[in-house]
Amino acid sequence: MLKSARKKEEKDPEGRMPLVEHLRELRNRLTKSLLAVVVTTIVALMFYKDIIQFFTDPILQAVGCDLSFAELQETGTSTCARIVQNGLLSPFSLALSVSLTSGVVLASPVWLYQLWGFIAPGLHKHEKKYSLSIVGAGFPLFLLGAYFAYWSLPKMAEVMLQFSIIGSDNQLPLDELIQLIQRMIIVFGLAFELPLLLVMLNFGGVVSGSKMLGWWRGMVMGITLFAAIATPSTDPISMLALAVPISVLYFVATGVALLNDRRRARRDAEGPADDEASELDLTPEDIGEIESVSATRALSAQTDSDRRRDPDRVNGYDDVT
Repeated sequence: MLKSARKKEEKDPEGRMPLVEHLRELRNRLTKSLLAVVVTTIVALMFYKDIIQFFTDPILQAVGCDLSFAELQETGTSTCARIVQNGLLSPFSLALSVSLTSGVVLASPVWLYQLWGFIAPGLHKHEKKYSLSIVGAGFPLFLLGAYFAYWSLPKMAEVMLQFSIIGSDNQLPLDELIQLIQRMIIVFGLAFELPLLLVMLNFGGVVSGSKMLGWWRGMVMGITLFAAIATPSTDPISMLALAVPISVLYFVATGVALLNDRRRARRDAEGPADDEASELDLTPEDIGEIESVSATRALSAQTDSDRRRDPDRVNGYDDVT
């Protein structure tokens, strides 16, 4: 059904393809990625209630309710019934939102692999090896950030609800709560990708490890400010839950960059790899003394009779220039 564009890769060991083949390859990769997202979204739609329960149970327990939604409905008690849904379309919209977000996250190994498969043919052998490692580390780092968000959410809810007026019933709209959870997971997950981005820039030769090590004071301050702005709550727990792991990962990325710089220096000293072209020395050099060369005239000089017979020709040429 989808014509593969990598058949030409066997003919060209460098993976070069015409523009049309690149566009066809991009279409195939995008189609496979979208199919993976659709399949995982459909699967998540079948279990969206369990997914919502998984994220809301710790918050319910943090605000003093040890019963789940199903247990509250069975007992018929109104105790701890602070999470509500408003509107006729709210349950349906919430189900689609939760399922789509879960589908994109669960399908991330597939579309990350498709992304790597699209750019890999244009890379050298050592670049393919390191790029695959970088792509493979992206998903675990995102899950690690999501875990820290999930861990800090109950503590954030407990601190925020302490600002409620005594005797008031604080009802939490479920759609707003899920949006807050999604925003926290996305912010924490993407923030944990910052060290991976720095490693990619280092492997691309944009940033050196020594520069990253010299930026550590400003980076720690910037990470702390980002954590204070990105987290929606005012408690220090969620801010530290985001700032401390990212700072640790930043120093880990700096160490990886320093090791890569040493490896690159040794490789440059050994010369280019088998699949790399040597660098050309374009420095101009002195050509030395110019030696004069004598040569016979290719065409005879034009005589007066030749000019009268054919005035448009000069020394055998039609154009005087």
